[in-house]
Amino acid sequence: MDNSKGVLLACKGLTVTFETIDGRFNAVDDISLEIEKGQVLGVVGESGCGKSMTALAVLGLVPEPGVVSKGTIEFEGSNLRDKTDIEMQNIRGNSIAMIFQEPMTSLNPVYRIGSQVSEALQIHFSLSHQEARNRSIEALRSVGIPAPEKRYSEYPHQLSGGMRQRVMIAMAMCCKPSLLIADEPTTALDVTIQAQIMDLMNNLVKDSLMSVLFITHDLGVVAEMCDHVVVMYAGKIIESSYIADLFEDPLHPYTKGLLKSIPNVEETIEKLNIIPGTVPGLQELTAKGCRFMPRCKQSMEVCHTIEPQLSEIKRHHHVSCHLYGDNSL
Repeated sequence: MDNSKGVLLACKGLTVTFETIDGRFNAVDDISLEIEKGQVLGVVGESGCGKSMTALAVLGLVPEPGVVSKGTIEFEGSNLRDKTDIEMQNIRGNSIAMIFQEPMTSLNPVYRIGSQVSEALQIHFSLSHQEARNRSIEALRSVGIPAPEKRYSEYPHQLSGGMRQRVMIAMAMCCKPSLLIADEPTTALDVTIQAQIMDLMNNLVKDSLMSVLFITHDLGVVAEMCDHVVVMYAGKIIESSYIADLFEDPLHPYTKGLLKSIPNVEETIEKLNIIPGTVPGLQELTAKGCRFMPRCKQSMEVCHTIEPQLSEIKRHHHVSCHLYGDNSL
């Protein structure tokens, strides 16, 4: 990874707010993160932590009644929040592409594979039908789809889950984006196919030198794919570091719990480690204190009343916890 190339994406103070009949709630609450050119950044956390909503905010696709209420999203030197709808349409699929976790719901079942892959090429590069067809077939071939000329004319239901996910990757990669957002791209696949898709993505990313925002709940995938990682909980970033530091010396009790809950094939255990409780819903978030406090075995009195701030404890290693640094009392 060449860090000297500079920052490609920088979110600062990003907040996504939902207006409901019960009040205003922040699904993503004042987070800041950076992705350098050629870097793979992992975003980790349980379902409901705000990972996918962060990605949708970057793309300008937050579903109603949600809105990006605060913060900036700087991409290639300009704030995406200042872009018009037409300008964002030109960016999506071209400069920023996304792979979703469930290809069967992301692919249109009534359109052939070829027309869905070639659509972005025709929109962004004004290619003829034949030129778009040739590049689409080459994109399908590049992701390991056998007989791509045949698959080009088939419908999504005629492909296996692994092949459909390869099609989604081909669609995302065909315009050679600067930033790829992968939202749990292997979750719906069996273990063998997951490994194949991870190998494929690893190779494509290395060959293209693009930046990747990789969203997952699987820390094993993070270890394989990512350079840097941020851990999210209840809409907040609670820890961030280089991947090696996170595995060697996790700081936040939540991060430690996630790592301990990974099964170890070399150990015989009768019971898996778990983090008690669940991620709080938006309506359950308290205005005071640490959001992880109700599930934390190391909580203190201060955790009930004062929210910890994200602080740098070691070089490039930040944590939001009263056990450390400026937060410790």
